[in-house]
Amino acid sequence: MGEQITTGEMAGAVVRLVRREASDFANAVPLYRMAVLSGQSPDRLLIEPKRLSSGNKAAGAAILAGRFTLAGDTLQVAPGDSIWARPAPSRRFAAGLHGFDWLKDLSSVEDPEAGLMARTLTDDWLEQFGQWNWFAWSPSVTARRLDAWLWAGNLLFESDEPSLITARLSAASRMARRLRRALPLMARDRERLQGAITLCLAAICLEPGDSILREADTLLAAALKTQILPDGGHVSRNPETASEIFIALARLDQAADRRGVTLDDEVRRALDRIAPFLSFCRLEGGLAAFHGGGEGDLRALDAAKALVKLDKRGFNVAPHSGYHKASAGGIEIILDGASPPRGVNAAESHASALAFEMASPGGKLVVNCGWSNAQPGSWREPVRATAAHSVLTLEETSSARLLQPGWKRALLGPRLVHGPDPVKARRNEEDLGIWLEATHDGYRKRFGLSLRRRIFLAADGGDLRGEDGLFRPVGDGPPDNPEERYTFAIRFHLHPDVRASLSRDALSALLVQPNGEGWRFRTDGGTVRLERSVYLAAGAPPERTTQLVVSGDAEPYGGGDRPPNRVRWAFQRLGRMGSAG
Repeated sequence: MGEQITTGEMAGAVVRLVRREASDFANAVPLYRMAVLSGQSPDRLLIEPKRLSSGNKAAGAAILAGRFTLAGDTLQVAPGDSIWARPAPSRRFAAGLHGFDWLKDLSSVEDPEAGLMARTLTDDWLEQFGQWNWFAWSPSVTARRLDAWLWAGNLLFESDEPSLITARLSAASRMARRLRRALPLMARDRERLQGAITLCLAAICLEPGDSILREADTLLAAALKTQILPDGGHVSRNPETASEIFIALARLDQAADRRGVTLDDEVRRALDRIAPFLSFCRLEGGLAAFHGGGEGDLRALDAAKALVKLDKRGFNVAPHSGYHKASAGGIEIILDGASPPRGVNAAESHASALAFEMASPGGKLVVNCGWSNAQPGSWREPVRATAAHSVLTLEETSSARLLQPGWKRALLGPRLVHGPDPVKARRNEEDLGIWLEATHDGYRKRFGLSLRRRIFLAADGGDLRGEDGLFRPVGDGPPDNPEERYTFAIRFHLHPDVRASLSRDALSALLVQPNGEGWRFRTDGGTVRLERSVYLAAGAPPERTTQLVVSGDAEPYGGGDRPPNRVRWAFQRLGRMGSAG
């Protein structure tokens, strides 16, 4: 991967920053805002978008009691105080607050007071921030807020005094105009794509004419072409991002159909591509957690698939997204067989090359730690490391490293750099089962060793065997110090629902899933350790779990086909063992 930061990329980031700062400065001037954000506003929602997702009732009840929890931070507001007058505990909290991420949770509470509070908080925000604020009206936060308001629908735009409804509709229209002008200033990442979807939806729901819609449709089509890969994945390689985009597009497609509006063909093409990719990424218990994603909202995903009524098509390789899948006897594994994303999409990617997740009918068994935006920010960088994934780590060093703090990181964000490139993967299917083999060179420059992982899933699904080998590429010649040794650890993070216990000799482990299904983990790499781990893919708070760890000391040479540079391991199904609960 190398440090893939070019002069052109740096220059582009500087230009976007300057243009964005200039735009913000201009919008701070009332006369300018009046000229560019004023315009006709509807007297009602022309279309109320279908709600495909729902909020968290427990979180909504907490908000009703004055306790706001966003991005892993909590702020308690006393009765009579305003949340908008309180300093936010973090920037991510503030983005969620001004983005109205809490509105869905509050709206899900079956209490008239919840709806009243939602409208009151909205009107309070309008009074304090409705004209302009550098942070609250930034493009990404504006897009989140506008999408949340459209999701709330008639809760905000019908059930109240006419003057209040008019003020909210006027504010929503101004948000759409702000987003229309600000979208080109955003980096070409998922926030820009999601902003384009929101702008299109706003044009359908709020704009009686079609001038904004035509422009929004063009911007959306361009974003889809550059960000949705031919196999249906998103350029970030994050399955949950692909799911969120699919849900948003399905909602948009349905609203356009109800309004009698024809969207660019690229919208339907994207839906057609993403749907089978999400089926590919879906395991029992949720989406595979890779590159900043978590389990996802499966209910919303199923509702979106039912809404767009696409033909079902399956595949076992996502070549452009870089994943391989093996399925047999109800067992499924997904292997990360590609380098981390580059450019703006590397800001949330993980050092997960050759990691895998495994699931059975009893749910997920082997996982990565994963991520959810609801988690505390202190966890963000640790779970991006290789050690937070089910793969070998050499000298406790990640296969891809973060851009170091400094002016580059301040400008470009916390990108992964110095990662493996290329990562090579292939598969072979035969009567006995499926073989997956992949290699990466993320440790080659620093330690002179590359990693090879081989995985075999038997045809009946009862036996998953693996082999991890560290080898010195032949072309690199002999090592400088043949006596040197490098410590490695192969980690298998277990889902929190799995109960694990070591054998007496610590050479194997017994794993029991919630449905009582038992598995035996074995290895020829020496003793197995049970260590603490954490699972973040299911949403906040972080869940405690366990990891199996096999360690060793590798030689700086060899082909990785014999000990100590080779470790074999296996998960073998035992049948029902009794409940894991």
